[in-house]
Amino acid sequence: MSSFDSYQTPLSTRYASKGMMEIFSARTRHSTWRQLWIWLAEAEKELGLNISDEAIEQMRKHAVVTDEAFKVAKEYEAKFRHDVMAHVHAFGEDAPAAAGSIHLGATSCYVTDNADLIFIQRALDLILPKIAKVIQNLQQFALKYKDMPVLGFTHYQPAQLITVGKRAAQWIQELMFDLEDIETVRERLQFRGAQGTTGSQATFLELFEGDADKIVQLNKILCQKAGFPSTYPISTQTYTRKVDLRVANAVCALGATAERICGDIRHLANLKEMEEPFEKSQIGSSAMAYKRNPMRCERITALARTLRGLPPNFANTFSAQWFERTLDDSAIRRMNIPEMFLLADSILLAMDNVTNGLVLYPSVIRARIDQELPFMATESILMKLASHGVSRQDAHEEIRVLSHQASAVVKQEGGRNDLLERIKKAEFFKPVWNDLDSLVDPKLFIGNCPKIVEDYCNGEVAEKLAKYETALAGAATAQLSI
Repeated sequence: MSSFDSYQTPLSTRYASKGMMEIFSARTRHSTWRQLWIWLAEAEKELGLNISDEAIEQMRKHAVVTDEAFKVAKEYEAKFRHDVMAHVHAFGEDAPAAAGSIHLGATSCYVTDNADLIFIQRALDLILPKIAKVIQNLQQFALKYKDMPVLGFTHYQPAQLITVGKRAAQWIQELMFDLEDIETVRERLQFRGAQGTTGSQATFLELFEGDADKIVQLNKILCQKAGFPSTYPISTQTYTRKVDLRVANAVCALGATAERICGDIRHLANLKEMEEPFEKSQIGSSAMAYKRNPMRCERITALARTLRGLPPNFANTFSAQWFERTLDDSAIRRMNIPEMFLLADSILLAMDNVTNGLVLYPSVIRARIDQELPFMATESILMKLASHGVSRQDAHEEIRVLSHQASAVVKQEGGRNDLLERIKKAEFFKPVWNDLDSLVDPKLFIGNCPKIVEDYCNGEVAEKLAKYETALAGAATAQLSI
């Protein structure tokens, strides 16, 4: 059957990276199960159990599940209705000398849960440098435009001026929160190890003839082999699904950040102040040939909306676990964990592409400032008049009248803001005519924005990015295949 004849997730066919898809592939999953069985046998042998060198050698030789082994496992699963036991038997056929030793003392969750923790660890390690890359893109952008005035918005209404770099710095700060939260869950991730069917370690205590110290040694060996600092001190049949929830809360929050940033960019594209990259042959609309739609940011928004909606699934799975374990966590985790990371990966690839190619239109930015700045400058004009001995109250009234007239031109006639021209024609304002142009220089209204951007981007942000220096040095900007 052709791949065109059955459903495939767009995450794998259109959006996610090859590296992330490999982590959650069937071959990686089941080959990791085999590796876990190898590590268990090696550790048990080291601690005195009777497992032959030949058994371990055969297991090592067949650590990667072949296409043929998948077929064998499929046949066993149809018979047993148990995926882990199907792969135990398939592995036993490939390594017959080890058939009686594979999975010794273990429960299914020894391979399923430990493998999931390995995949989560690898996936976190894959997305962390990608977040850093997006931050670096925006850091460079923010510093470049740290002193370019732009109209600020509150309530999506014109507000005090900021700078283009200051707005980008806000985006950086939100991504920095995500980076720090994901780093935290990565650092705190532990292994389940070998804990037995209900977390009591009873089977291993029996195997080691009551020697509990050997169980401690066993788990230390397994952690060392798998690359984890330690095991969770308490396990049931599984590691607690609270771990998945903690990871999801950190990773899925990235979706909210991405949607928020792309929302800003989409609005700025409508205002024609900023655009995402647009390729020479790209088509914006099948009907309206002139259109330049922000399709990258719209894609990110759609993926981000899905990602940020996942934590309730993880919360429900965790809260619905009864006592030492119920299997209603299985099917949903098979979907939710890979999809969470494929979504985050897809979002970061697109965000890297967008943030490394943002296009500004300074003339449009200045024109919009000029529409609003005369109103903002009226207080400065009022103070300047007062310095010439003009009554503050009289000046306030004159400015109020002319401001409403100019506002009517903008709102009712669709004209441009002509307040300054009106002031220049009114004799009342003659004492400050020569000062007007200097009073409406946009850079007088951006406050401390340039320093705020410099201090943040060259300080806290640079310090955080230094941790990812090696990864960033060789990182090319992500190119979207579709």
